[in-house]
Parts: sequence; C-alpha cells; structure tokens
Amino acid sequence: MSSEHAVQRDDEERQEPVTSGAESVVRALENAGVEYLFGVQGGAIMPVYDALYDSEMTHVTMAHEQGVVHAADAYGIVTGEPGICMATSGPGATNLVTGIADADMDSDPVVALTGQVPTDFVGSDAFQETDTTGVTRPITKENYFAADEDAVGDTVGEAFAMAARGRQGPTLVDLPKDVTNADTDAQPGPAETPATYQPAERADERAVERAAKAFERAERPVILAGGGIIKGDASDELYEFATTHDVPVVTTMPGIGAFPEDHELCLEWAGMHGTGYANMALTMTDCMFAVGTRFDDRLTGGVETFAPDAEIIHADIDPAEISKNVEADYGLVGDAAVVIEQFGAAVADSPDTDEWLNQCEQWEAEYPLDYYIDEDAPLRPEFVVEAVDAATADDTIVTTGVGQHQMWACQYWTFTEPRTWVSSHGLGAMGYGVPAAIGARLAAADDQSVICFDGDGSFLMTCQELTVAVREELDITVFVLNNEYIGMVRQWQDGFFEGRHMASDYNWMPEFDVLAEAFGASGYRIDEYDEVEDTIEAALAEDGPSVVDVHIDPEADVFPMVPSGGDNGLFALRGDHL
Repeated sequence: MSSEHAVQRDDEERQEPVTSGAESVVRALENAGVEYLFGVQGGAIMPVYDALYDSEMTHVTMAHEQGVVHAADAYGIVTGEPGICMATSGPGATNLVTGIADADMDSDPVVALTGQVPTDFVGSDAFQETDTTGVTRPITKENYFAADEDAVGDTVGEAFAMAARGRQGPTLVDLPKDVTNADTDAQPGPAETPATYQPAERADERAVERAAKAFERAERPVILAGGGIIKGDASDELYEFATTHDVPVVTTMPGIGAFPEDHELCLEWAGMHGTGYANMALTMTDCMFAVGTRFDDRLTGGVETFAPDAEIIHADIDPAEISKNVEADYGLVGDAAVVIEQFGAAVADSPDTDEWLNQCEQWEAEYPLDYYIDEDAPLRPEFVVEAVDAATADDTIVTTGVGQHQMWACQYWTFTEPRTWVSSHGLGAMGYGVPAAIGARLAAADDQSVICFDGDGSFLMTCQELTVAVREELDITVFVLNNEYIGMVRQWQDGFFEGRHMASDYNWMPEFDVLAEAFGASGYRIDEYDEVEDTIEAALAEDGPSVVDVHIDPEADVFPMVPSGGDNGLFALRGDHL
C-alpha cells in the first residue's frame, strides 16, 4: 500500500491556521509526525474525522474497535512511536478497553482519542454516554478530559509525548463534541510532556558501583533481558555487555528478540513455557542482572523459589517496579541503554564464567526443545512453525493471538532482531493476532514479511479484520494452527481438572480457508506433512492477505511447563510430570 505520509512540522508559519477544536486535534497529531491512525467512525468523534478529510495522515478504518487498538498497539511496538487509535463515545470507547489494558500491561505506546457527548450532557445518561476517563483511568498511563477548545490540541500533543517518553504506555484523550465543534484559532505547539515529568535517564552512580562489585564476584551470573530492552532501544548495548563479559542471556517473553537467539550465549526465554535451560539458569544463578522486566508471575513462578541463591540487580526506568514482585539487592533506576552502559563501565573485572557456561550447555543438551514426528499421525504444530521460519527472512515480523499457538511460535521460531515479536503478554488478549498483523504491516519496511500465527479460537474473535487487509491490499500471511479446541484450556483441563473438557471443544469451527476467500483473501489448507512446504511457499508468494488453515494434532501440548506458582527449576516435560 502506498500513501503520502505526514512529516514533522516545525515551521508553524507554513501551516494553515486552525479554526476549530477538531482541527486543533488533527494539527497536534501532524505536529507529532503521525503517519497512520486506526479507527472506527461514529457520532461523537465525527468532527475530528471531518477535520482529517484534508490531512496527509492516513486513516485506516478497522472492522471493530478491538481491532483498532490492537492494530495501533502493534504499530507502536514495531516503530517505537505511539500508535493512534480513534473511536466514538459509549460502545466505541468501551470496545477499546481490552486493547488499552493490553497496552498498559505490556508498556506499549498507544494514544486513544475517544469522542464524548457534549459537556452539558455529561452525567445525564445521554445517548452513547460512558464515563470513558473513569473506565480507563486504572489502565492508562495518563488520561484527559478535554474541556477547553483552546487547549485541546496541546492536550493531545501531551498525550502523545507521555505515551512515548519514560516507561511507555497508553494514554487517552476524551473529546466532547461541543469542544471539537467549537471555534478556536489556538495553534497547538509541539508534542511535549509537562515540565514536571522527568523520568530518570542515569542510575545513581554509587548504586551502580555497588552492583558492579556484586557482579564481579559472581560465579554463575546471568542477564535477564526484559521487554524494556526493546522499548528502550538497548539491544546493541545489551549485546556489547553480554559478549564483553561472556555472560549467558535469558529473555522474558516480552523481551524476545532483544538478544539474538542463535547466539551461543542466548538461552532463549524463561517462565511457564520457557526453555528448560533458561529456567535452570535463573534457578541456579548467584547474580542476576535484570533489565526492563517487572518479574510477573508467568516469569517467576512461585516468588519464594525464584533465583533463591541470587543477588538481584534490577534496572528499570520505572522506580515503582524495583522490589515490587522480587526483592532487589541493588536497584538501578534509569533508561535501559544508559544504565547498561553505566554498568558496563563500572564492571572492572569480568567474572570467570567458563565453568558456568559449560553447565548451561549441559542443560541445553539435557532439556532440548524437541518433538517426535509420526508421518501417519496428525501434524505437529512445532513442525509447521519451524517450516515457516525456514521459508522466511530473519527480519520477518511474527504476530500471534493468545494460547498454545502463541507458545509454539515463540518456542520454535528463532528470533534474532528486536521488534519482530509482536504479541499480547500480560493481559493475554485472544484475538490480538490478525489486527496486530495489520498494524505491523503498515509499520514494517516494504521488504519485510509479516506472519501471524493464530489459534482457531483466537482467530475467530477478530477474523473480520481480514476485510481491512483485503481492502488495503496488505501482504500478511495468517497460519491458523487449528486443533478444534481452546487448546491451552484443554491442556489445563487434562492436567488439573481430570480431563473434563467443559466448554473447550471447538469442533464447530468453520473452514477457515473458505472463510478467508469469502472475505476476499486467499485461502489454503494443510492436513498432511507432505503438503506443508509447497503450501507455505504458495501462501507466502501471494501479493496480499492469505490464510492457511493448518489442521494439527488436537492432543498436542505445550511443554516445558511450570505449573502456576510452581518452581521454575521443577518444570514438567510431559503431562504425567504435572
């Protein structure tokens, strides 16, 4: 898809004057350099849409507001700049809530602009009125009720800057219709945070020096790279530090891609379904340098058994995360890239890691990610993921829904670059994959592939967004790993509920290849191993959206697995280990 993109406008004298609150909103977005907006039109937001009519920004109409915010979220993940989503008041705004909560949990930069009933009607239960700021306050970094047409543009600019700066996250501006319709000639300035908002960039030097001494005396050090590495564009600094000191690297699930998984120092990702060798390293380490992670329960398992012998050095841009879930022996508050450089400069003597690295190699050999293929049995999903990986370039962007397919995707795909893994982590929002692929496609380079792995249950929730990909001629390829179950629920029912499959059997699914063609996309189906390679090649060759309905083994499970609240070092490798 080709389009004219907006550019940063620093010379306000060359701009046409604004005449309304709505035009001021649009001008603020243009001043911030916004290129794409995702939205669904409606009554209360209509004045802003009318003001967009002559803008060089590209608006992408989505099929549902959940798709709107997930697309904006993925756009923000891939570009590092806030994704913009728009919806009307009432149901339009409430349909954004799942995606806003997802962005909040994963610290993704998103700006939501919602229409609102006129200010005189607020509180009267007017048609399509909802207290949007009240509903979203707990799940936004900052939100605003725009009550002044002369200030509304600057409010939108501030929301954009707040979403991007410091610990990233979603912001929301609620826009009453009388404010956006009102006359104003107030020109919004550049997107800026308030003068009082000053997130730390450099950690306290004395704290860094104390932490460096602990690192130097370690015998079993490990680096835990969280999503903050990617958000802070700190992958180069991480690579330099890890390779200089020859220290193994484990990532969190949001941190996938922060360090190349094909590097000998990388143990891949840890947590409930992370690699056995990553979980062993975190369990046995005596010094953990953790950067940009919130130590959530899916990573740590039971906190009392997490890294029991380790001194914890926790670096994060948000001071509220230090010792929130895991007690830090050394807290370093600052920007990830800056703090890693500080820490590297303070470490005078690298720890001797030869014996420790040998131990990590033994764990890799003992607990490999593998699976058995019986060509007379149903398809293994792991085989399909590896086949797609082999057929695509290293910089391919992978989006997913949530469930077993998500775990197989991040287990069996080799990620070597940041901002190529796009998924819903903390909230675990089913339906994320397809709209995220749309946002990622618009954010990606023209020669970069975008793949979506989805499950049948997750795909069904937002498959209507394929109509958007068809309309916009977006080259995305969706692989539905179809086991006719909500697979992760079925696996838990087998492991913890004596196999009682209550409401998890999805044998009523449509034929997704046929459904894709009804939407105007290309549809393919895979049932047998000998169909995999040629079908993948054909789907990837399509110059537009395609869906591959991959019928996999309905009894395939995701392992390793650490039961909820369990000990990461006691992971299960098969069902009878639970």
